[in-house]
Parts: sequence; C-alpha cells; structure tokens
Amino acid sequence: MIRKAIVIVLIYFASLMPGFSQEFLGNIQIQHQGVDGIDPSVFSNMETSIFEFINNRVWSNYNFKIEERIEFTMVITINEVTGSDIFKGTINLVLQRPIFGSDYNSVVTNIVDNDVRFEFVPHQSMIYSDGTYTDNLTSILAYYAYLMLGLDFDTYSLEGGTQFYEKAMSVVTSAQNSNEKGWQAFEGPKNRYQLIENILNPSYNDMRKLLYEYHLKGLDVMSKDVIGGRAVVGNSLKYFKNIFNKRSSLYLLQVLIEAKRPEIINIFTEASPAEKTEMINIMKEVDPPNGTRYEAVNK
Repeated sequence: MIRKAIVIVLIYFASLMPGFSQEFLGNIQIQHQGVDGIDPSVFSNMETSIFEFINNRVWSNYNFKIEERIEFTMVITINEVTGSDIFKGTINLVLQRPIFGSDYNSVVTNIVDNDVRFEFVPHQSMIYSDGTYTDNLTSILAYYAYLMLGLDFDTYSLEGGTQFYEKAMSVVTSAQNSNEKGWQAFEGPKNRYQLIENILNPSYNDMRKLLYEYHLKGLDVMSKDVIGGRAVVGNSLKYFKNIFNKRSSLYLLQVLIEAKRPEIINIFTEASPAEKTEMINIMKEVDPPNGTRYEAVNK
C-alpha cells in the first residue's frame, strides 16, 4: 500500500510539471543511385539513424502536441563514398507549415546544401551535445533542426525564433575548427554560416517581419477572409524589396524567394488587376530571372 501511494504521488506531481515532446515529423530520404559497390543496407541504416536522431530527440523546452509537430522533407543525395565510411553529397531541405483553417501546407524554405561530407558507421550511435563538435553529420543535422525551429516560430510570432537561431549559430561556432566545408564565413556567400548570419543580422530584420506577417496575418487569415489575407501577403512583399535594395545578393533573400515563388504566383492568380500589377512589379525587381512567371497571373 505504501508503494502504491508513492506511485500515485509521483504521478500527480509529474502531471503538474511541464511536459516536453519531440518537435519534428520529418521525412528522411537517402538517394544513392550514383554510388556503386556499397551494401544497400548501409543507406537504409543511415536513413533510419538520421530519422531517429531528428524526430526522436527533444530539441526545445516546448511541449508539442502530435498534430503540432513540424513537418519537413530532407533528401540526402550521396554522390561519392571514400573508403567505406566517408560520404559526400548534397542535402535538400523543404520545411512546411500548416495554414490555419485549411489542409494546405505552405513551404517556408527550400534549401540546397552542396557542402555535405560526413563519416557514417552503420549501427553506431549518433551522439550530439549543444556547444560541442563531435562529428560533421550530427552537427549538420542539429544546425538544420534549430534552423527549422527558428523559422517555424518566426511564422507564428515576430522574431519568435531567435533562441533557436542562436543555437544554430552555436553549432556553426563549434564547427569552426572542423576543416569541413559549409561552416566558414570566407568560403563564399551561400553556406550554413552565411544563412544563419543573415537571419541574426539586424540589418536584415525585414526578412523576419515577412515570415511573420506573410504567414500569420496573411495566409492564416485567408480561410476566412481571402481578400484581406491576400492584401497582407501583398503588402509583406515590400520586405523583399527593402532587402533587395540593401543587398540584392543576400543568401537568405534568395532562399525565401525560391521557396515562396510558386505560392505567390498561385495566391495572386485570382487577385484584382491592381494587386497583380503591384505584385508583378515587386517580384520582377527582386527576382528578375523569373519575371515572366509572375506575369503569368494575368493570363
């Protein structure tokens, strides 16, 4: 009886404590068609290990309900294998966000990372600790996990993802002495360092304003008020223009435009002539190679 009473008490106090749960519901795909001479079970084990590392780990102090878990697709394409355990390739990461009052998921970002090189040993535990560089694979995955959390939170509250972006930057800092590509500022304008630096740089805060207004005040409103929600989306495009005028080659700007282009075109297909014209003028300026695609809304 005493033991039973203790169990009841423990259950009661546990119910009063904040619960934590996994944040992600990600789809992991490993593509390796161009690689010969490697046992296919290595890639299936890699896929399972990465899936469990991201989806089963708790990345924050927030309690996500099952239906609130963040959905994404990560496609890792292996182009080369050195020895038996060094893999080189690319990552394509597509992050989605559900839109209120609908069954539609909006693509928040669509990133291609070409600087992917890591060691993987099948059935070996994947260990990661914040602030510590253990290996390149877990650091890359942790970086993108925190980046996705930051982007997701930014779409629900103004600059709500800062704490997660700071953790992503901490991953970058920890990897500075790794001699692996993608982590260094001097390597070029399009890598993991540059992307998180762009996000945290106050000079480019308009991109975070866009994430918030476009999604929460625009798309989330459209199930009840199409005209009002679309007007907010159209108005938020001015942030693209503001950043383009500051730095037209900004990596973050290019990433968000790439993700949002099809959606913007779709939203304004049924807009008024004035709204179409305003959208076309802005997007042709900030995304000139795709100007004819935006003009297609007039057909």
